[in-house]
Amino acid sequence: MTPALMGDSGQIKLERGDGAVLARFKTGPVAEGGARLADLYQASPGRALQPRPEPGEAACMVLLTTSGGLTGGDRLRLDITAEADASLMVMAQAAEKVYRSASNDADTRLTQRLEVQSGARVEWLPQETILFDGARLHRSFDIHLADQASWALVGDITVFGRVARGESFSQGRLFDHWQVFRAGRLIWTDRLGLDGDIPAVLGHPAGFDGARAQGSILCAGLDEAAQLAALENLRAGFEGLAVRCAATRIGGLLLVRMLGPDPAMLRQAYGLAWSHLRSLAGWAQAMPRLWLR
Repeated sequence: MTPALMGDSGQIKLERGDGAVLARFKTGPVAEGGARLADLYQASPGRALQPRPEPGEAACMVLLTTSGGLTGGDRLRLDITAEADASLMVMAQAAEKVYRSASNDADTRLTQRLEVQSGARVEWLPQETILFDGARLHRSFDIHLADQASWALVGDITVFGRVARGESFSQGRLFDHWQVFRAGRLIWTDRLGLDGDIPAVLGHPAGFDGARAQGSILCAGLDEAAQLAALENLRAGFEGLAVRCAATRIGGLLLVRMLGPDPAMLRQAYGLAWSHLRSLAGWAQAMPRLWLR
């Protein structure tokens, strides 16, 4: 063991990631998806790829972590800006794994920020975030909309434990904080905290009611009539799926929540809802091939 891996007390000093992806897009030709990369900074384990967009789709940025997952003490910052009239899709390459923390004081910190300027269209399409038993995740997401002309579709899927391994998220910590601003004014905020007796909260009928996964979708930029029509279509599309879903309008936003005992089935329902909502921005009513498995 080299001295560089030892702390002052002689204890092993574990390496921690401090990564970032900071990107700015400006409007671009339709043939390039309606956006062109203007600035990019990336630091390991954060990395961004730009695959060629499919015909009729927006420009795409794919985010990934080169470390294969995150653990206690790791930090990752994602900051994306879409300038006026740019069209952009941001998505993860694969499910993000948050491993068990070696210390009760070491949180994994994920800080996300999205800025959507006037007339821009952005969808931030998630893959699952899988919380291993003992994981400690502190996650925040700030969304800044310039005005009513800004269109954004942003979401999250969180899985509580590795279901295929028979694992549950029984100990650890999750703190999730979302904020949405329009023209600099806070219009919606939400906080979720899981700590202490996590199985009791996940199993309680007034809590997660036994759900092994949850999904959230936030849509900004729809008028009231379009929001009401979207709600009716979502209700019809979920028939026959073992997923609980509710939607509401708040602060000019459409908010969709999902809970399910089977992460795979929740993902299926999530794709149905997302594909419908993205079509309202003029994109195909189908999930992008990069998201499909």
